[in-house]
Amino acid sequence: MHRDTTASLDGAKVELFATAAARLGVAIARGEPLARHTTFRIGGPADLWATVNDQDQLRGLADLAAESSIPTAIVGGGSNVLVSDAGVRGLLIANRTRDSDMQMGERGTAGRLVAESGVALAGLARWTIREGWAGLEWAVSVPGTVGGAVIGNAGAHGGCIADNLAWASVAYPGHAPRRLARAELGFTYRSSVLKQQPCAALASPDRLAGRITEAVSPGPVVLAAAFELQPGESTELAGRAERYLARRRETQPTEPSAGSIFRNPAGDYAGRLIEAVGLKGHRCGGAQVSPRHANFIVNTGAASAADVLALMTLIQRRVFEQSGITLTPEIVLLGDWSGQE
Repeated sequence: MHRDTTASLDGAKVELFATAAARLGVAIARGEPLARHTTFRIGGPADLWATVNDQDQLRGLADLAAESSIPTAIVGGGSNVLVSDAGVRGLLIANRTRDSDMQMGERGTAGRLVAESGVALAGLARWTIREGWAGLEWAVSVPGTVGGAVIGNAGAHGGCIADNLAWASVAYPGHAPRRLARAELGFTYRSSVLKQQPCAALASPDRLAGRITEAVSPGPVVLAAAFELQPGESTELAGRAERYLARRRETQPTEPSAGSIFRNPAGDYAGRLIEAVGLKGHRCGGAQVSPRHANFIVNTGAASAADVLALMTLIQRRVFEQSGITLTPEIVLLGDWSGQE
């Protein structure tokens, strides 16, 4: 049974915050169970939960939370995250900003697609394929939203966000949005400068030890992103996308997961290293290293966040002992991990 998740928040401050949020058209809920909002189907409740539907609500709510000193994090599709069993202290914003606009150039030339950060990346990729625009078909099997994909430089099948991104509109609480060009975002493999500036509700595991380090700085809010696309032939693009989807169906598990757990180290694959130490199929409680792909941990039905974290820590330790390679988590740990020290 979860403890009272709102005990650490000042009641009067929360009421003032909720009243101000209502003026933005945003309702604040308390104790929202997060397992229903993540692809892992794992996670305790959020102290405060809100859904935003446009950029003004997203920016305004983040600003209000910062003014009220309420720790805040943002989720899109709920992939690539592991929420702690104790839940999230502070505010979790569900980003449902979903407008997009294709700005076409001259016939036969490149076009620019601008999408809000809450747009589903795979859905956006399918739209570009139907409309005959090339550049995002690699994303047809990638879960999550544009905002999270920009922050983590999401990629698959040899492509990634950095390949086509023109700019991202980013706001920090209390400041006006900035349009950051691709070069300013410092993209690296599955990361960006934005990922190094996490929200206060986020946490990260110390390498090998599995201990949790709380982040303290307010984080960036991705509002929208623009992609440079090239004209393509829809049938050819659709065929390429179907091959990617078939490959995903063949190699990746169907059970609830958060996607790839660890980043691939330079010159190697996390899945190969995990399989080499004999952990493919290994279980900790209800969490299991997928028998289909060793770089996925799946929820077999009743996994806890503690089960997943224990399995991650075991994997890191075994791989390091055998190869000297430290696997870096690709997923983000979200919430209160004080009981996991």
